[in-house]
Amino acid sequence: MATEYGQGHGQGYGQGYGSQGAFDLDERRGRPHRLPTVLRAPLEARSWREFGYVLLSLPISILLFTYAVTMVSLGAGLLITFLGVPVLAGALAGCRGFGALERARARRLLDLDVAAPEPLRMKKNGPMAWMGAVLKSGASWRHLLYAILHFPWAVFSFVVALNFWAYGWALLTYPLWFWLFPMYGGQGGLQLYGDGQHQIYLDNPFEITVTALVGLLFTLATPWIVRALTMVDRVMVHGLLGPSTLATRVVELESDRGVVVDTAAADLRRIERDLHDGAQARLVALAMDLGLAKEKLTEDPQAAARMVGEAHGEVKTALQELRDLARGIHPAVLTDRGLDAALSSIASRCTVPVQVDVDLPARPAAAIEGIAYFTVSELLQNISKHAKATWAAVDVWRVENRLMLQVVDNGVGGADASGGSGLAGLAGRLDAVDGILVVDSPAGGPTRITAELPWRG
Repeated sequence: MATEYGQGHGQGYGQGYGSQGAFDLDERRGRPHRLPTVLRAPLEARSWREFGYVLLSLPISILLFTYAVTMVSLGAGLLITFLGVPVLAGALAGCRGFGALERARARRLLDLDVAAPEPLRMKKNGPMAWMGAVLKSGASWRHLLYAILHFPWAVFSFVVALNFWAYGWALLTYPLWFWLFPMYGGQGGLQLYGDGQHQIYLDNPFEITVTALVGLLFTLATPWIVRALTMVDRVMVHGLLGPSTLATRVVELESDRGVVVDTAAADLRRIERDLHDGAQARLVALAMDLGLAKEKLTEDPQAAARMVGEAHGEVKTALQELRDLARGIHPAVLTDRGLDAALSSIASRCTVPVQVDVDLPARPAAAIEGIAYFTVSELLQNISKHAKATWAAVDVWRVENRLMLQVVDNGVGGADASGGSGLAGLAGRLDAVDGILVVDSPAGGPTRITAELPWRG
């Protein structure tokens, strides 16, 4: 049922429901791995990418740390003159450039997609405005902090990862080294200890086997150690090189405001169109019919009476259209009796039997109540038009500070909330008030659509 509920969006139903994920070839073909994860981890591409990320971190962090400390120190020292301001601004701008490189490296090697930070906000053009914007930007200073903090961590992670990786593979392949050293080096194997009088070599089968087993443990543990190290890098890149929480929220609110404005404009156009093409046209025709009836009243009373009767029918039709239009704006039953009665009313007009269950301790705010009503109304319209269902159910309840709506049907499924469908527009309207729309509609059904709205009493 998660497809377009509304005019001209029936294409969602009938489409297959599928999810995409990062699965390997065997999993996509439905065959499980023959080796458990812990055994295949040292050979996986992800492990090698993460190891490569750690190795590259050291030279990059050295360059970034040196640049940041040198330029910031130079700028701070020159602040007694005017030259310190452009030098410091240039240092911060350079750190932002390095940040773009680090985000690209994390995206390629760690599969971490971090958005660019908020752009510089300049009230006017010019070098002075640019320098002021760079110095005032919190993102610039977070990039500088990353340049300073990442260097010691890069040194630590490089040493740990390289040693575990090198010693693990070296000890695991020691049987080969044991054959190689005596043959070409004239030694008695790997020497553990030696002084002027005593030498200890790993040269018997038991010691060789134990050495290889220790190497195997190191090799199996190394990918997970490297992964744990890169988790810290992920946190630093995401927290210091991405947009701030406040900036992200501002962008979301600006987007939501645009959705609200567009939705309101579309609703006004719909009301204007319905009035112009429906009730207004009927009322104009009614006025003309009554005028003709007035003229014929003395000449042909029977014809005038017939025309008055036809006009009476037109009045009834116009009144019904006005009621439907008013119900589409905000139904009176919702204002007077709340969601339970209002949802029962629209359920009675659905083409399939609908069970309605509303369990709310109190009524939410009028705005939230209206959004909930129109959400369920649009979903039930989709069921009537596209689902080919024989029954449906509507459940409404409250969980802590969230108002939960769930609409279920046993139709053909395949509902799709991707861009272009009616459900996408519905999801955008919910998002404008911090709501969520979740669609579960496999091909063949059933369809289950869950909506969350903030509870405001």
